[in-house]
Amino acid sequence: MIVFEHVQHRYAASTVLDDVSFEVAEGELLAVIGASGAGKTTLLKLVNRLLEPTRGRVSVGGEDVARRDPIALRRSIGYVFQRFGLFPHLTLAENVAVGPKLMGWRAADVAARCDELLALLGLPPEAYRERLPRELSGGQQQRVGLARALAARPRIMLMDEPFGSLDPATRDQLQRSYRRLHDELGLTTLMVTHDVVEALLLADRVLVLHEGNVARLDRPRALMREPQPEAVARLLEVPRHQLERLEALGR
Repeated sequence: MIVFEHVQHRYAASTVLDDVSFEVAEGELLAVIGASGAGKTTLLKLVNRLLEPTRGRVSVGGEDVARRDPIALRRSIGYVFQRFGLFPHLTLAENVAVGPKLMGWRAADVAARCDELLALLGLPPEAYRERLPRELSGGQQQRVGLARALAARPRIMLMDEPFGSLDPATRDQLQRSYRRLHDELGLTTLMVTHDVVEALLLADRVLVLHEGNVARLDRPRALMREPQPEAVARLLEVPRHQLERLEALGR
């Protein structure tokens, strides 16, 4: 569904990604982890042409994204940000409706889709559709952000630290909710996260970026059983130590 073929991206004299190749299969949730500056967000932005590769090719659905109109491409892909990204002057229903309206949906279909998604994400539309973002908690705002990204029925979702700014309980709840939606709606998701535990528990496979290169791409269980090479071992060291400390408390 999403394919990177020998992709390089440079900023001025700095190479952020170098010869990156991997594939996200249809229906897969693939998480990207790595240290700060490893190129995680750059990789995400290459999929919907917010950035262009210096070399190599990015394909979506078998088509080189360089041949797609960038606006049409972005409207066909859901994008969820860490900081919600809601329009503060619009109601929740109006925020969710942005994509479908731009795509020319009928007003009745837009309204029905907004109500459907708010309800699906635990925000009863009769109580929430006319509220403004400032009237919501952080977790509720991120639910609306998810609803907006899903509104135009995308097949692909890009997620950039989508749960990173939430408290642990809300983060865990939304992670579970999104995984359920991902499976129920048959989505293909590429998610960037700095939270190694989140990646291991949520994703089908995890891609580890190190200094602009793919250090490892594997299933979570395989990464935990054999944390190699050294870049992978360093990333997994923190959750391993946390687990050991928690187990020690229970003895």
